[in-house]
Amino acid sequence: MTNGLPIVCRPMRDEDAARVAALAEELGYPSTAEQIAARKAVLDREGRHGLLVAEDERGAVLGWIIVSEMTSLELDPHAEVKGLVVTEAARSRGVGRKLMAAGEAWARARGLREIVLRSNVIRERAHAFYKAIGYDEQKRQVKLKKQLP
Repeated sequence: MTNGLPIVCRPMRDEDAARVAALAEELGYPSTAEQIAARKAVLDREGRHGLLVAEDERGAVLGWIIVSEMTSLELDPHAEVKGLVVTEAARSRGVGRKLMAAGEAWARARGLREIVLRSNVIRERAHAFYKAIGYDEQKRQVKLKKQLP
C-alpha cells in the first residue's frame, strides 16, 4: 500500500505510455511517450514479454516492470527482469515487491523455473531490495557498447 491505498498490478496499456516514459526517465533512460508506445508495440508483437504497471486506487501509475522469456544456447529458457522502476515518491512502500511478485507470476505462468535480473553496480539500494526478496548475487559484469554506422 502507498498512502493507505491498495496497489494493483496489471498489464501495461497503450495509454500508459506517457507515465511509463516519465518513470523511465527517473531510472535514467529519457524516453518520450511516442518512443515507449513504439517499443511496446514491438514487444507486444514478439509475445514473450510481460509488461506490467502498478497503480494505486486512483489509477495513478506508480511503477512498471518488464520481464522477458530468454532463450540461449548455453542456458535453459528462463525469465529476465529487463527493467523495474518505482516513482521516487512511492519507493519503500511495497510497490516494487508487488511488481516483482507480478513478474515472477508471469514467468511461472509461462512454465519458466528461474528468473534473473541485472542491476547497475552503483544501485546499492536496489541490490538490498532484491536480496531482501530472495535474489542472490551471481556475478558482477562490465557492459561494453559500440555505435554502429
